[in-house]
Amino acid sequence: MTATAHPLATATMPKRRMPRREALQGWCLALPATLLLVAIVLVPLAVVLALSLTDYSLGQADTRFVGGANYARLWSDPAIRRALVNTATYVGLVVPAAVGIGLGLALLIQARRRLRHVYEVVFFLPVTSTFVAMAFVWQFLLHGRIGPINGWLQQLGFARIDFLTNPSVAIFSLAAVGAWQLIGFNVILFLAGLASLPRDVYDAAALDGLRGVERFGRITWPLLAPTALFVTVTSCITACQVFDSVAALTRGGPMGSTDVLLYRIYQTAYQQLDIGLGAALSVVFLTIIVAISLLQVAIADRRIHYS
Repeated sequence: MTATAHPLATATMPKRRMPRREALQGWCLALPATLLLVAIVLVPLAVVLALSLTDYSLGQADTRFVGGANYARLWSDPAIRRALVNTATYVGLVVPAAVGIGLGLALLIQARRRLRHVYEVVFFLPVTSTFVAMAFVWQFLLHGRIGPINGWLQQLGFARIDFLTNPSVAIFSLAAVGAWQLIGFNVILFLAGLASLPRDVYDAAALDGLRGVERFGRITWPLLAPTALFVTVTSCITACQVFDSVAALTRGGPMGSTDVLLYRIYQTAYQQLDIGLGAALSVVFLTIIVAISLLQVAIADRRIHYS
């Protein structure tokens, strides 16, 4: 007698094969993007991490494995400690200003009925402009003698300020420029978040008599919290990556008062040709950015409701 397969068993065989076939098709579709991610992100990170454990310098014939010696040098280098402090100061000044002013401008623009799109374009222009070209404008505006800002200050009876050449003022001047760069992008993000808020909630609030600041505190801000979290994280990462304004306006001066981490990496690796130490500083820089992002998300997730 020949054994015959049960009809239910034959009916379930194609259903068992389908998930495997779909999974295989999914992996095949994701493979090009995965390989690209590995090639342009993970492999360079691995190379930087490997270089940070050596004494490699550009033009050097032989390279030795030094382990954590480069990381030990980081904590003993006063220039690197100063760059850490300058970066923290810059981020602490730029992020609250860029997020707060961006949110305020977004609320004002959303309330307007006419010329709303014109305001959106005007505030987004700094994002589209090349900062190296705008650096000439900022150098003129902030010039200690011929700059129009100092001219206005003198007309108001204040003393002249050396915005870019005074060690105690230069970092604040760069922070103002950095906030100017970020505000336009944050305005667009906040406008997108405000546009996605449900109108029926505002209609119910109007019936309850909520107006102005009270409506913003009880309705707008809680619903906008996910957008605010995203804006804060991206602004913090962008502020940590400040380089172009330092390179174009101050070059780390005066007296190292604007020497930030990314500019210090550039000087260490490409001017001093110490690739090993520059790679170690790059690893520390990446670790700081990841830690700040995870900390912000971990803290905010406890207080944010995603609808």
